[in-house]
Amino acid sequence: MLGLGALGVATLGVATLGVAGVLMSDPADAATSAFGFAFDALEGGPLPLAQFQGRALLVVNTASFCGYTSQYRALQALWERLEPRGLTVLGVPSNDFGAQEPGSNADIAAFCETTFGIDFPMTGKVSVRGANAHPFYRWAERELGPAAAPRWNFHKYLIDRTGRLAAWFPTQVAPDDARVLAAIERVLG
Repeated sequence: MLGLGALGVATLGVATLGVAGVLMSDPADAATSAFGFAFDALEGGPLPLAQFQGRALLVVNTASFCGYTSQYRALQALWERLEPRGLTVLGVPSNDFGAQEPGSNADIAAFCETTFGIDFPMTGKVSVRGANAHPFYRWAERELGPAAAPRWNFHKYLIDRTGRLAAWFPTQVAPDDARVLAAIERVLG
């Protein structure tokens, strides 16, 4: 069951939302867990989410020139504090909103490292909305419904250790917000 709280924060109950019987145009769309998807890494090469199996994931679409770019600080702090307990923060650069991520993957990597000291995993730049959205984002929207789709940069999906979507948080909910931290604690156990 999907419960929607203040500011559009949603958590999933016991019921699982299914996509049975849906004809998929991309085989990756048929994945039943987040661990069935793969991205390209920001620095090049494959970045299969299966490598994070058994860990919780906070997947965040990012942008270098956004009013919310300062959220990188809180994301890095979460990563440093909770990575040993099983949380992986995954940045997903996207130029979908306001053309606020115009650079190349190399530009993004340099900006993140020099400006915020980011060392959590990041994907190469992808689309996160519409027909060209990465299959992970199409899957998340099918699973949670259109209200849970990214509406701007720094939208957050929390994935539990089994690869299921556990919660989502809109841009305005910072990574260090009490609601995000409580949801992460629940999935870390």
